[in-house]
Amino acid sequence: MAIRPFQLDEDDVAMQRRINDMLDWGLLLGVIGLLGIGLTSIYSAAFGLGSDAIFRRQVLYAVVGIGAGVGMFFVPERWLNDFAYPIYAIGILLLLAVLSPLGHVVNGQRCWIQIGSFSFQPSELAKITTLIAVAKYTGRKGFSISTIRDLIWIGILFLLPVALIMLQPDTGSATVFLAMALGVYMWTGGDLFVIYSVLATPFVALSSLYGLLFDNIFYFVAISALFCLGTYLFRRTLTVTITACILVVGVGFAVQPVFDKLETYQKKRLITLFEPERNPRGEGYHVIQSILAVGSGGITGKGFLQGTQTQLRYIPEQWTDFIFCVPTEEFGFMGGIVVITLLGFVALRSAGIAASAKTSFSSVIAIGFASLLLFHTMVNIGMAVGLFPVMGIPLPFLSAGGTALIGNTAIIGLLLNMYRQRRRRAA
Repeated sequence: MAIRPFQLDEDDVAMQRRINDMLDWGLLLGVIGLLGIGLTSIYSAAFGLGSDAIFRRQVLYAVVGIGAGVGMFFVPERWLNDFAYPIYAIGILLLLAVLSPLGHVVNGQRCWIQIGSFSFQPSELAKITTLIAVAKYTGRKGFSISTIRDLIWIGILFLLPVALIMLQPDTGSATVFLAMALGVYMWTGGDLFVIYSVLATPFVALSSLYGLLFDNIFYFVAISALFCLGTYLFRRTLTVTITACILVVGVGFAVQPVFDKLETYQKKRLITLFEPERNPRGEGYHVIQSILAVGSGGITGKGFLQGTQTQLRYIPEQWTDFIFCVPTEEFGFMGGIVVITLLGFVALRSAGIAASAKTSFSSVIAIGFASLLLFHTMVNIGMAVGLFPVMGIPLPFLSAGGTALIGNTAIIGLLLNMYRQRRRRAA
């Protein structure tokens, strides 16, 4: 008797189609790819240095994160919306707890809460709780980002955690909140002239800092002049144009007094940004070794566990903030491109979910996460190649650490939930 090949019946086929329709497979597979690269890189970076313990701990974080993502996949959006402000309050209380005796100091920063052998970083959780609260506020009836009242309240929701994080102090995490705020402001109909002015400010400030450190004001003058020309092209009133120029260029003149008040380690990090060779055994060491690791990989890399900078421990604790060096040294330019492409794809899918979301609440959370992801990626990779100062910002889904990984995978679960809900309404 001939054996008939296995075939799904009509109900099974219909079920499979419903599952395929309800899942954003591109987003899901992109995150799975990043998790796989991250775990592989961490294993390589810690190989021979108790890698089993470090690797197993990260695998545990990944499992917990996936569990959190699955949980968020089934949480009704209405629940998050209803409890958005209490969730935000919990995030603020945790940031306050960091400043209490519960706070744990690591590398001179009180950023962690440690209870027994368990520790976590509240600033990572606060990114999520703040996004949820901001999304709740933007969904209120009559909201308009162009009104002073709504703009002030959105600013308060973002700036309160920023102020508490700066007391730790953790400048890197604080800048992430500002990046999310700019993304939300732009997405909710913010003025392009304001966005242009905000984006131009750090370039003016950096050019001023360069002039201060190396006694060369040419770049400051040139960038300031270009900015003022740009403001004129917006065709705003003369008063608005002049005010914007005074405020942004004024930031450049304020750089010196601000720089003089910074801690010594902060000054060294900024100096390292322009000239890491000035202190090759101190603040510039990580940057120099990182650039060597990225560059030495060539096109296709040296092979898994064959990276000399990685395996000879030239970059201490490389599995954290400088994890990007591992895939680029071992798999070369191609490895780096794969990582950047996957991160960019996940960010674009998040923005796509924001664009197609049926509610302002879902849309703002998705675009806020896309802004967070892009900023983390840009700054972390910029740190690895010497384009940004060392700020302690991890590479999403790759850097070792539990709080960020669990929080990011939970948000991915929420985005998949939003996608499912949209598809269900469209069916």
